[in-house]
Amino acid sequence: MSARKGPYECGLDAAVDVIGGKWKVLLLWALAERPQRFGELRRELPKISEKVLTQQLRELEADGIVHREHFPQVPPKVEYSLTDFGLSLNEALAPLGAWGRAHIAHLEATYPQRHPAEA
Repeated sequence: MSARKGPYECGLDAAVDVIGGKWKVLLLWALAERPQRFGELRRELPKISEKVLTQQLRELEADGIVHREHFPQVPPKVEYSLTDFGLSLNEALAPLGAWGRAHIAHLEATYPQRHPAEA
């Protein structure tokens, strides 16, 4: 959900518009396991702030990737799950995850050179 100024240049441009950012792909991975509540997602991704988690979930919901279901009970219960559209996106990301697993040792070893400000 970005403020685009024109049409997508290619399919990858469209996909990155939806999954761009540090947390969206990890949220998709977490929700692929099962529907989860906000607190469960927060525990699953402990480094994400509540503000960013809320923002990312809202953007994924607006893009039709995530479904938010509110259960009318006390205390209130809200559960997040992937839509069919979101499931298809997760399937498309599976080869990227496989590539990451295959190259994780190299990526971890070269991280300081690739990200000197964080080292």
